[in-house]
Amino acid sequence: MVTGNSRLRAAFAVIAALVLALGVAACGGDDDNDTGTSGGNSANLITSNSANSGVQLTVGSKNFTEALILGNIYAQALQAAGYDVKTNLNLGSEVIAYKALQDGEISGYPEYTSTLLQSIFSKDTVPADAQEAYDQALAELEPKGETAFEPTPFADANALGMLKTRADELGVTKISDLQGKSQDLNLYGSPECRERADCLVGLQDVYGLQFKSFNPVDIGLRYTVLDKGQADASIVFTSDAQLGADPDKYVLLEDDKGIFPSGNVIWVTDQSTVDKAGPDYQATIQKVQEGLTLPVMQELNARVDIDKQDPAEVATQYLKEEGYIQ
Repeated sequence: MVTGNSRLRAAFAVIAALVLALGVAACGGDDDNDTGTSGGNSANLITSNSANSGVQLTVGSKNFTEALILGNIYAQALQAAGYDVKTNLNLGSEVIAYKALQDGEISGYPEYTSTLLQSIFSKDTVPADAQEAYDQALAELEPKGETAFEPTPFADANALGMLKTRADELGVTKISDLQGKSQDLNLYGSPECRERADCLVGLQDVYGLQFKSFNPVDIGLRYTVLDKGQADASIVFTSDAQLGADPDKYVLLEDDKGIFPSGNVIWVTDQSTVDKAGPDYQATIQKVQEGLTLPVMQELNARVDIDKQDPAEVATQYLKEEGYIQ
């Protein structure tokens, strides 16, 4: 499928081509060993360190496209750095993933600062500034013997999505416009949405909305239920591939009362793992995050959700395109 997300693909391709051209110029037309990679970021290349051999790390992730892509990116990068890496991906919700970390089933997993603070540590609000939110997360994690690495460049958030035709029919552009109308609408969202302040709880407590029904739905079906008319509104993510692929089909209602904090991703781990794994552990995680801007993340999500590629393969593509691996 090219038509739906051609603009994203074109932008990504242009970036990759420019990086390739710069790399060839810098290398003076070197050999073809980097065929299939960006070739222009040789300084990004992760080198295997023999000191990491025998250090076992288990990479976890939650159970939706973006988390699976990120989990595979981190796992493959750490393996390239010489670690003995296993994966335990597709764990489920943040509660399940965090418990897996605490139980020693995984060494770490990618989590959103907003989700960690609100869902795990029951914070009512999350700072809008990424660094402030990260500092607050550290303050919660460190007394438990846990820690987190610096956040990703991209930030993702929950959003209330509708078909544009349905929003136009209702005459709504912002969430507060649903007052007096929500009681006739079916809302769909992930199962944990029911208990979260940046989801159904916030819509009820802050906006005063009561929906005809709230229906738990698998994250991969959030747009399907809209397309089929089962849902009037669906809780989606701002980095979803569908939003970039078909911007005239879907609309995000403005969060005019601010219940959806933006969420950068942080790698949550425990301090004992950091001590055991040595400096390459944190350095590798943070290195491969540098290319993860929001347009790039949307494109990677599109390769899985729209093009139906495997998340592990997409992670490999990203690492090669950015020159992290060969």
